[in-house]
Amino acid sequence: MKFIFANNYCYLRGGSERVFYDEISMLRGFGHEIALFSRHFNKNIHSEYSEYFASDIEYQNVSLIKKISAGAKLIYSYECRKKFDELLKLFNPNIIHAHNIYGRLTTSIIDAAKERQIPVVMTLHDLKLICPSYLMLLNGEICESCKGGKFYHCTVKRCHKGSLLQSLIYTIESYFNSLFGKYDWISYFVCPSNFLMKKHIEAGIPEKKLIYIANFIKTKIFEPNYSGGKYILFVGRLSREKGIMTLLNATKDLKIPVWIVGDGPMRAECEGFVKKNKIVNVVFKGYKSGNELEDLFRNCAFLVFPSQCYENAPMSILEAFAYGKPVIGSNIGGIPEMVIENQTGVLFNSGDHIHLKEKIEQLLNNPSLVIQMGKQARRKVEEEYNEEIHYQKLMSIYKKIL
Repeated sequence: MKFIFANNYCYLRGGSERVFYDEISMLRGFGHEIALFSRHFNKNIHSEYSEYFASDIEYQNVSLIKKISAGAKLIYSYECRKKFDELLKLFNPNIIHAHNIYGRLTTSIIDAAKERQIPVVMTLHDLKLICPSYLMLLNGEICESCKGGKFYHCTVKRCHKGSLLQSLIYTIESYFNSLFGKYDWISYFVCPSNFLMKKHIEAGIPEKKLIYIANFIKTKIFEPNYSGGKYILFVGRLSREKGIMTLLNATKDLKIPVWIVGDGPMRAECEGFVKKNKIVNVVFKGYKSGNELEDLFRNCAFLVFPSQCYENAPMSILEAFAYGKPVIGSNIGGIPEMVIENQTGVLFNSGDHIHLKEKIEQLLNNPSLVIQMGKQARRKVEEEYNEEIHYQKLMSIYKKIL
């Protein structure tokens, strides 16, 4: 079969791009032909079809007029539609598989596919269809005000980065796509967690179009290490919704080192907090990738995932499991589907640093339990999150729509 995979970015920007590229690699491994479509960006990985990519959008550090012009392109891009149609004509795919397309590629590419009667499948990585600002989060707290198509709350509350203009653009985008039925042509929405599927059903997305297919990980390339590590690991963006302050407050009196891997808007604030409170066990490692990141996972005691927002199906949890490491996770979003209490890790109340500290001490005082849970975590990804299951489920929905 021939597929076009579409995503806003063509480089490993985050977990959603990891899923995007892993699916492409998987399908190619089974003999399918894949073309990529995106916008040009200076970090993009080379693609043989990049000449068909739409141009990049400049909306940072530009004049107000240019921001408004760029904003219109973020809502609906005629250039993307034209470029995508050219690729459709050249490649003649059986199916389009879209990942993150809103806000850059836009639903214009769905219109191009519909015009040529090519079916579309879309993987949902967040809550964008329900919440214009993706996260259902306001000032660090869960917010569901926009459910039921009440997107105006995004502008009224300046949900996106506190910016009136950006929030207005996202609000208009959501109303535009909803009122004109821009997602109607999509045959199936792939939900990587049952939690995400439930939220979209609650919001009125037709249940018959929603299908749960978990993310997968290539366990064969991960060598597990069940021996107890000498440090606690956090891997993620340093931002409030990721629960970084909850982690710092929970671990400031512990004797075991806490290694913080990642970067983000709160790094300076976090470093200032550590310095002010004379916390000596926390080390900021910065952004890591490749072999360095692999070693950090493999040699830790366990991973802490303290998110305070509706997480979908975090790939870093699957990575920890693949290395034989249990996870302490917050009981929010799709995390409890992965972190099973006293089996693959333990859960704590989101945002509660005292409860998190109790859970950390529980594992530190039970090294044999950590090893046991690490082995169960590895078994879970081998049995439930493997490439073969993912491929079979994807092919099942592909065949239904042809």
